[in-house]
Amino acid sequence: MRPVATIHEPLLAWYDGAARVLPWRARPGERADPYRVWLSEVMLQQTTVAHATPYFLAFTRRWPNVTALARAAEAEVMAAWAGLGYYARARNLIACAKVVADGHGGRFPDTETGLRQLPGIGAYTAAAIAAIAFDRPAAVMDANVERVLARLAAVETPLPAAKRVLAELAGALTPAARAGDWAQAMMDLGAMICRPRDPLCDRCPLADHCRAHALGDPVRFPYRAAKAQRPRRHGIAYLAVCKGAVVLERRPSTGLLGGMLGLPTTDWRAEPFTVTEALALAPFAAEWRTAGHIEHVFTHFALTLEVFEASLARPQAGFQWTPIVEARQVTPSLFAKALRLRPD
Repeated sequence: MRPVATIHEPLLAWYDGAARVLPWRARPGERADPYRVWLSEVMLQQTTVAHATPYFLAFTRRWPNVTALARAAEAEVMAAWAGLGYYARARNLIACAKVVADGHGGRFPDTETGLRQLPGIGAYTAAAIAAIAFDRPAAVMDANVERVLARLAAVETPLPAAKRVLAELAGALTPAARAGDWAQAMMDLGAMICRPRDPLCDRCPLADHCRAHALGDPVRFPYRAAKAQRPRRHGIAYLAVCKGAVVLERRPSTGLLGGMLGLPTTDWRAEPFTVTEALALAPFAAEWRTAGHIEHVFTHFALTLEVFEASLARPQAGFQWTPIVEARQVTPSLFAKALRLRPD
């Protein structure tokens, strides 16, 4: 890899002409709205740009600034988040908006240190906001940037152990001027050119600087340690249907899918449930029958959810009944999968 100064010019020149047009971005050379940067970065955690974009547009239409979001009802924000996954992010989003609106006059801190004090903002998000919204020389490290850096320097230490080395390299490369454009240029280079399986080295502005390219095998970088197999858990979901509506319940505010609407379920455990157990744990007496099962993967475990269904002639009192079409829109993808077991 050549000296740092020789890398900045070609990458920023490429970015000036090839930057992705994204709804939360400003044009190259301009600073973005901190609220939009923050919201997009939170949504993009563990989520693709294509999937997050319609949620971002819906959120910013409904809550155009951090103060508006801070004043929103929590249930409305959680419902609008349904389908994005990792629901602790939504709870932190609400908490952070309230702190910024009430404690900072609706203005985000403009340093990494200040941003790290806000709920739900970790090192990566703080660096991204500081660089992109405030042009601070912060080293922004997402998966795309890690891949670019690992190939530029041909880092043979496998991830995640290589993160420290890559972070140091990112810090050394981050320029004092146009730091926000540099961060986004590195992200775009990884997303558009330095792709995981089919890198377009012939189009890369940094090909002449890249050790992995010189070695003739960029795809083998970054090295990755073997992943441990996820443990599996089992649970039962209860799909009670009456006149086109289903029973939903608000999940506890803490834990996975906290605060979200979902189908009634058992706890999730290592051993499968027997039919006898499933019937005994049902939310109310009915003619429950198996409707199938769904598979879902969380960060730390995989879940097999058996679905028991009951059709009722009249709604069971004491429960929240929601039209199936609406239920599919306001519940997390786990329960949306279960609801799709019904054709209507």
